[in-house]
Amino acid sequence: MRIKQISVKGLFGIFDHVIPLNTDDRITIIHAPNGFGKTVIMTMLNGFFNSQYSILINTPFKEFNIEFDNKSSMEIKKDINKANINFTFNENNSTLKTFILKEKILETKINFSVNQLDNIIPSIKQIDSNKWLDILTDEILSLEEVLERFNHLFPQHINTLYSIKEPDWLIDIKNNINIRLIESQRLLNFTTTRSSIRYDKSSSMIPTVIAYSQELAKLMLDKFKEYGSISQSLDRSFPARVVQYNLSEMTEEKLREQLNKLETNRLRLIEVGLLDQDENSDFQIQTQTIDESTKNILSLYIQDVEKKLDVFNDIADKIELFRDIINNKFSYSYKQINFNKDKGFIFTTGHNIKSKSAEIKTLSPNDLSSGEQHELVLLYELLFKVKPNSLVLIDEPELSLHVGWQVNFIKDLQNIIKLADLDILVATHSPDIIQDRWDLTVELKGVEN
Repeated sequence: MRIKQISVKGLFGIFDHVIPLNTDDRITIIHAPNGFGKTVIMTMLNGFFNSQYSILINTPFKEFNIEFDNKSSMEIKKDINKANINFTFNENNSTLKTFILKEKILETKINFSVNQLDNIIPSIKQIDSNKWLDILTDEILSLEEVLERFNHLFPQHINTLYSIKEPDWLIDIKNNINIRLIESQRLLNFTTTRSSIRYDKSSSMIPTVIAYSQELAKLMLDKFKEYGSISQSLDRSFPARVVQYNLSEMTEEKLREQLNKLETNRLRLIEVGLLDQDENSDFQIQTQTIDESTKNILSLYIQDVEKKLDVFNDIADKIELFRDIINNKFSYSYKQINFNKDKGFIFTTGHNIKSKSAEIKTLSPNDLSSGEQHELVLLYELLFKVKPNSLVLIDEPELSLHVGWQVNFIKDLQNIIKLADLDILVATHSPDIIQDRWDLTVELKGVEN
């Protein structure tokens, strides 16, 4: 099930917007002057599917509608007088399912001192008895909003005491649609660490590029461990299997072709940092004739190696595309990215960096410019953080990016969509992002006089 159209009535008491999604091209770009509700519409959509209901409660609107490609729809109406939100799911124009969210329905049982919130969530600061300032977004948040927005940072015993009882049919709809919002503030990230305080864990903020570098290193290392486990299992049983193996008809030419293909794949995996360089793993064979017994062994050996290397297929494709896009963009500043399963991102810089005589300097991901960090984080999110068949909401991708990068943005998205299987909704002010693809755009307009 995919989202086909989003519409809102009475946004801020003023605007009515309709946004049809380009389901064929899989990219939709919304543009409008400041204050027309581009970002708000995306946060409302994200808030609904990720059960952040305070966003719907606090946003002034009359109706918010989501239409799906299976002819079903979700209608969200705000009852201003009773301060309730009514959800109605229309299935095939016949079956109606309803749910009423009362503004005071949020069940919050606090069994810890609210004074400790600033320690658990470093990006907020208490400014009143029931109000906190989100330093990153300049928003004023109530206690309920703080708990809802940052519940992933709390220990489990607090999360379970803060909940909304949703009907099963509503949970099923949300489980069928994956939404991820990539906000304009994306350079700082939360990390949770063990602490001696009574809440078991505390949080701190680190640059997102550092967090994602560490995360990628773990993903690579986990794949390498899986590769090692499969290798051990196959190698242990190889002698017994080769005795029982019945060779399918395999020509010497075909064997050599498959071995060369394995060698190409092995070198590729070494290049992206997933395999270690090993001189003894060369799959090339000399030109001598291969006898029937050797054919039998090689055929089974090829099958085993393919099973081992298949472990890396998905992550290798993503790393390779990530590397190609980043290196193309960062080449102007003589920087290059490589990868390591122990360190994650490895950045080097130097004039004529590919020359053997070049003086190469290693950089921390945190040494990148803000524009480079924005680009890195955005691409990493799209390739490594989003589930296939998701709708990704990107707010102001042009932030800190020079015009040359903006010009190639849609082309980069198209390559990512092919690999990661995504739909993308972008909110932008930049004509350089759009270029000549005005067919992908939806303009949000004001009230006609």
